[in-house]
Amino acid sequence: MRRALWLLVALAVVIAYPFVFSTPFQQRVGALILLYAIAASAWNIIGGYAGQVSVGHVVFFGCGAYAAMGAYAHYALSPLVGIPAGLVAAVAIAAVIGVPTLRLSGHYFSMATIAVAELARLIVTNTDYLGAAVGLSGPTVPRNVFDLSFISALPYYYLFLAILAMTLGITWWMANSRMGFYLRAIKDSERAARSLGAPASRTKLYAYMLSAGLTSVAGALYAMMFGFVDPESGLGILISVKILIMAALGGAGLLFGPLVGAAILVPLEEISNSWLGGQGAGLTFVVYGAIIVLIARFQPGGILALVNRVWARRGSTAKGAPDAP
Repeated sequence: MRRALWLLVALAVVIAYPFVFSTPFQQRVGALILLYAIAASAWNIIGGYAGQVSVGHVVFFGCGAYAAMGAYAHYALSPLVGIPAGLVAAVAIAAVIGVPTLRLSGHYFSMATIAVAELARLIVTNTDYLGAAVGLSGPTVPRNVFDLSFISALPYYYLFLAILAMTLGITWWMANSRMGFYLRAIKDSERAARSLGAPASRTKLYAYMLSAGLTSVAGALYAMMFGFVDPESGLGILISVKILIMAALGGAGLLFGPLVGAAILVPLEEISNSWLGGQGAGLTFVVYGAIIVLIARFQPGGILALVNRVWARRGSTAKGAPDAP
């Protein structure tokens, strides 16, 4: 009951955020938190629940971003039209590269995904149809509301909040289905899961495809918010690292872990970039590296796992306390 109450309070805070923190910068930070929480929640399906640490998820992010901007750049259509195309492309790519790469384990799988991401970036950089190194732009002036080109970050905030709620709903459904139980068993011990009859290869591939599709939606939303995509902003490896750290910092394999990680990391990055200007990008790498070391050394389960542990300990202490005379 107490946990449900805290969830309601958190939901009220999230909904009221743009009105309490009403400056353009604060609203932009809030929208970016929700956007990256979508991407990190999508990564969490394969990286958190299945334990397959993908560092090349930016490929699927780029599929959504380039599909959204390509719909306008080549066909003068609303970027919204590109979302289904990017989703299909991301799922298809995940199906193709997932079959060989998911046979690998540990850091070998991570290295393979990095190689795929870099290959995709090089291909796009040398493809004129995709804007090559220059990139693709969206509508400079909104023609209608379906272009999703807003001056204020407020509409993006509530749009991203709705998409995040859908993403978390899909994740919750997956985690409590047979697929979720298989994934957790595979994460603990794939060999033991196979011996008990779990279809490990097929389950990991389905999770990878689901994660890829949701990540492409986040990429499309990112491109529509900024109205532009190029190989660095749509396919840069730093995006994958950022998504991974957000999920790990908040709690990989936990439903709200990616949201907590995004709520910590995005303001840190935006504030450092605001204070330091162009030098903030270099500081970002230092911060990411420090966070990775701290998580690995002190709290591998993430912040939410620590909170849950403290909460459970307090509950057991309260139950074991002697009754007052």
